[in-house]
Formats: sequence, C-alpha cells, structure tokens
Amino acid sequence: MRVKYPPIEPYRTGHLDVGSGHKVYFEESGNPKGNPVIFLHGGPGSGTDASHRCYFDPKMYRIILMDQRGSGKSTPHASIHDNTTWHLVSDLESLRLFLGVEKWVVFGGSWGSTLALAYAETHPDQVKALILRGIFLGRPKELRWFYQEGVNHLVTDEWEKYIDLIPDEERNDLIAAYYKRLISDDLVLRKKAAAAWARWEAVNLKLLFDPVLFEEFTADFKADSLARLECHYFMHRCFFKTENWLIENVGRIRHIPAVIIHGRYDLVCPFESAWELHKAWPEARFEVIPNAGHAASESGITDALICASDMFKK
Repeated sequence: MRVKYPPIEPYRTGHLDVGSGHKVYFEESGNPKGNPVIFLHGGPGSGTDASHRCYFDPKMYRIILMDQRGSGKSTPHASIHDNTTWHLVSDLESLRLFLGVEKWVVFGGSWGSTLALAYAETHPDQVKALILRGIFLGRPKELRWFYQEGVNHLVTDEWEKYIDLIPDEERNDLIAAYYKRLISDDLVLRKKAAAAWARWEAVNLKLLFDPVLFEEFTADFKADSLARLECHYFMHRCFFKTENWLIENVGRIRHIPAVIIHGRYDLVCPFESAWELHKAWPEARFEVIPNAGHAASESGITDALICASDMFKK
C-alpha cells in the first residue's frame, strides 16, 4: 500500500483578491518548475491543511493549494456572500492566470470532485488530467440520501443526535431547518447548529470511526464554515442549472485522462453517483476501494490517490 509523501513546507503563500470582499488563500510547494497540480478541498467550507501537499511527489509536482471562498485561511471566514459554484470556478481561473499556469492537473475529493468536474467542463482546455475521489454530483437525491432519508437507517443512533436540535414540525426538510439556524443572527444558536451539522458528517466519514478526524471536523472554526457553506450550497442545489448538470456535460471532458476513486461503503456520497459518472465516462479509469468509506485518509483510498498522482506526474 502506498502512503503519502513526507511533509513539506510551502515556498510561497498569499491571498488573491477575487472580488466581492473575498480574498482566497493560496500556497505553492514542491518543485517550482514541476507539473502544476491544483488540490480542491471538500465541503464546501472544509479548507486545506498541510497534509494535502503530501499526495504529490514534491520533486515532480508544482503543488498548488487554495482555500475556497469562506474556507480555511480565506477571508471573510464562513461568508456566504457571492459564494457559489460559479464564483469558485472563476476563482480557480483567476488563480491559474495569476500564477502563470498554462494547464494543470486537477485533484479533488468529495465536494472537491464536484468543483473539479464543474471547472473542467467549463475550462476543458486548461486541464491536463483529473483525479477524482468520493464522487458528489450535487444532485437532490444525493442530498436526500445523507441529510433526509437514507443513511439514517444505517446509523440511527447518530441520526437522532443530528435531528435533536430541530423541532418535529420542521423535520420534513432538515436542510432548510438547519439553514435557518446557520444564517441566524443568534450566534449561540448558529454555533449549536454548526456543531450538530459537522458532527453528523464527521461520524460518517470513514468505515471505522476515527476520533482524530472527528475532532478536526467538529472544531468550532472549521465547523462554522463547513456547516454554513455546505448548507448554503445545498439549499441552492449547488447552483447547477439542472439536477444532473455534471453528467449532462461530461462529453466536454471525456478526452481528458482521468481516474475516478470511490470507497465501496461510502455513506456520505453514495456509490451510485460514482457508478453513474463511470457509465457516462467509460474512458476514465474507475477504481472501487473494497474496504473503505468516504475519507481520503483511509489506507486503500490513500494508496489509490498516490498511484493516480504518480501516474500523471510527468
């Protein structure tokens, strides 16, 4: 099993003004003359961390990380103002041009896979290759599965903790109920809602519960941006024009080399989505990890991601 490359430090960091008061954090590490790769984090709202540099061979890759609007070190934190899928696609193009990158490898997991597909389908000529993990297509049926009716039948004890904050009369639409609380001016209520929302995601990330990952996901700073931005995007169906927009437009990218990686027992993003993407895009390499859930840090998924990044490093 392959493991991540050793920790490295960035040789450049900064903030790019992308308008509407937003400044997105970016960093570069590895080889300044290497093959450019952009890492797209999940959530939306999760942000990047130092471990994300380590999916790539630092001798061969120019490793670029960006915290999306409202996430991580980007400012203002947890802001939903002018924060949509298409703003993020535009931000990626602005960063590419700012850094003088002609074409890059695009690497994204979970929501990062959604954004990677949206970006590639909008700017196919700027993408060398795609590495996609934990496929999420932003469709209503995926949102219902995790936030309304589906996973609750598998982890009912944790589900009851997730819905405890919401009165019975509002439980027919839990995303809407949480959204009302996450955009509230009542900061105490907002914090409670963010904690419950983040907790529900954290307990379902891996096939086997990971207390370290749980603590990371439920820390106040991260929970605030994760919950607010995810709920904002999900209330607006990820801002796609149609329910199946990413599949409908996959023809724009079928010529691009790609690897699709998905855990067999992924509860957060149902396997069905990865399978439907594979069926629509048979040219892409499709890897099912038999003993994994959703998290990139699960050993089988990490192995597949490292192998995929090594495949495209030259």
